[in-house]
Amino acid sequence: MGKANKMTEADNTRTGRELTGRHVLYMFIVGFGIIIGVNVYMATEAISTFPGLEVSSSYAAGQDFNERRDAQEALHWTSSVEVDEEAGLLTLHLTDADGSPVVPAAFTALLTRPTNQLEDQNLDLTFANGVYTAPVQVSDGRWRLRMTGTAHDGTAYRRNITFTLPD
Repeated sequence: MGKANKMTEADNTRTGRELTGRHVLYMFIVGFGIIIGVNVYMATEAISTFPGLEVSSSYAAGQDFNERRDAQEALHWTSSVEVDEEAGLLTLHLTDADGSPVVPAAFTALLTRPTNQLEDQNLDLTFANGVYTAPVQVSDGRWRLRMTGTAHDGTAYRRNITFTLPD
């Protein structure tokens, strides 16, 4: 017959600590505690930085959307924006179909961050030399310029320009 394996009691002793049910319970509590803590933090940040409200009633806003869009497009206005970060100056070009500067009957602009309201700025627009300018405080990242105006014939004008300032 073959050789028998002899095991002694010294060979059978364990080194290190024994994993008990209590240790497993603590690992689960700590693991799920971390997950729940991160979820609560992320949800709090999401709620505090984005109100989630664009219009009070999307159904009502959509009822005459096509008519408002068609009337606005009939104006043939185009707009573009430039930002000089160092000078802290925003320049807005608003032109008609001929490329001539447009001076609406009423016009306002709001510079916002798409993700929060902390850096929103109502712009103090000045019209000179065919362009609108306004002092701004901006940093790198994504921005949205929300323009609202009325043409001299009463047509409402709304336009959002989203742009990114590089790092």
